[in-house]
Amino acid sequence: MNLNNLKLEFVRAVKLLIRIGLIVINDGFICLPVKKDLIIFESFNGKDISDNPAAIYRQLIRDYPSKANNLYFGIKPSQYRKIHQKYPNIKLLKRFMPKWIWYTARANFWIFNSRMPIWWHKNKKTIYIQTWHGTPLKKLGLDIQNVSIPGTTTKKYKRNFAKESSRWDTLIAPNLYSEKIFKRAFAFKNHFIRSGYPRNDVLYQDNVGDKIKSLKQRLVGDANATIITYAPTWRDDDYRSKGSYRFELPFDLNQFFKHVDRNTKLIIRPHYLIKDRINIKGFEKRVKILSEGDINQIYLASDMLITDYSSVMFDYANLKRPMLFYAYDLEHYDDQLRGFYFNYKKDVPGPLVTKADDLYHQLDIFTNDGGFKNYQTKLDRFHQKYCSWEHINSSEAIVRLLKENGYGRE
Repeated sequence: MNLNNLKLEFVRAVKLLIRIGLIVINDGFICLPVKKDLIIFESFNGKDISDNPAAIYRQLIRDYPSKANNLYFGIKPSQYRKIHQKYPNIKLLKRFMPKWIWYTARANFWIFNSRMPIWWHKNKKTIYIQTWHGTPLKKLGLDIQNVSIPGTTTKKYKRNFAKESSRWDTLIAPNLYSEKIFKRAFAFKNHFIRSGYPRNDVLYQDNVGDKIKSLKQRLVGDANATIITYAPTWRDDDYRSKGSYRFELPFDLNQFFKHVDRNTKLIIRPHYLIKDRINIKGFEKRVKILSEGDINQIYLASDMLITDYSSVMFDYANLKRPMLFYAYDLEHYDDQLRGFYFNYKKDVPGPLVTKADDLYHQLDIFTNDGGFKNYQTKLDRFHQKYCSWEHINSSEAIVRLLKENGYGRE
């Protein structure tokens, strides 16, 4: 065994010992009574304060301002400083640090949008609300035929997934389509909340003229601009070397702006790892690269969305605005499409193009007609299927559930 392998084995051993120590401590703490009205939130395992947990948090702050000191977000230690600076008034806990261990063990409620490690045990009196984080496009959980995640097998992955979902007391379903998939793919047998996603409340609350103009002004510097947003799927197989990703726009900006009116601005929403790889030289006044921040604000400001295989289509559909699907590498993605829950080529609610010239042609149609008239019926059906349970106050449904379980009751 060479020196590098020895180092890796040593690191693994240290991590295992630390994990065992934390589990022993946690197993002692979870024997204690829960602290009434203490809630731990987490978004994407502590990467940020966002998504459904953040929307529920904001609703609780509005309804129970006096309870703010009992609301905490678990945050990755590496993100703690940045998030604390961004949200100085929100109480944060560093994940797997002593205070986090103490509070998660005694929390009245967990409200998470991703799975907690199965080896981290829960107090029997803690009520675990799983919000999840999107309408499923690609196969999930037990529906995945072959799991290719390092360090696990397909059998072990599915067993742990089912074991984790059995701990969820409640799971949010944004539509009947998702509920059926979640029930099977997560082997979920407990209580569903048919409320829509709390994170999407804002798409109904702020979908009014003055607020949209204000967002346009803030995002692109022009309250009256027509905004087209390009939000492509993250392609993790497109890299030069490990950790060094590449990205080239699959269309020409000069040609793009020849097919839209003078008042059109383009927002590009890339993965943060490639935000600095996108060349917009010469178009800085008309193109904005916004890789971070609340994507719902971008949705609200956008008059059209261009995407490919991304689940952003489900959230944007709440606005009933035009979508254009530019799948320039569709042939490469063909095998992956078999892992989708729906027929991508048939069911997307807008024109599907694979070549830049066809993209420009569809831009001409959008510019002339303000949308895609031939796809309006398809968009309406898509909205009915995937957005029928979404509404202006989904967050309140979760707050009602908390109240039914004693939250706020003296």
